[in-house]
Amino acid sequence: MTLFSDSAELGRVFHALDDPSRRAILEKLSEGPISISSLAEPLHITLAAVVQHVNVLEESGLVQTEKVGRVRTCRMEPAGLAVVEKWISERRSMWERRFDRLGELLAEDEE
Repeated sequence: MTLFSDSAELGRVFHALDDPSRRAILEKLSEGPISISSLAEPLHITLAAVVQHVNVLEESGLVQTEKVGRVRTCRMEPAGLAVVEKWISERRSMWERRFDRLGELLAEDEE
């Protein structure tokens, strides 16, 4: 088994996804770009808390923000999930190979 080469990046993404409010923000952003103040309304948390959550999401690479005048708009960055997809894919491949090998061994025993 090899160590995952992007472990720090993977850790940041899993940390960002760990919080229910951040997952709710990502769900909302999956519908399209939205201002931070609009994100705060359905979450029933303070604007300051939303800004902190957005900062964590931005640091993890899952969100990009842009400030125009007084409005800070957020958009989801789907490419930020690539590190998680890669990690899951590697684990899935490993287990599929193990199950294939187990199936071969069981088939040998039946013969």
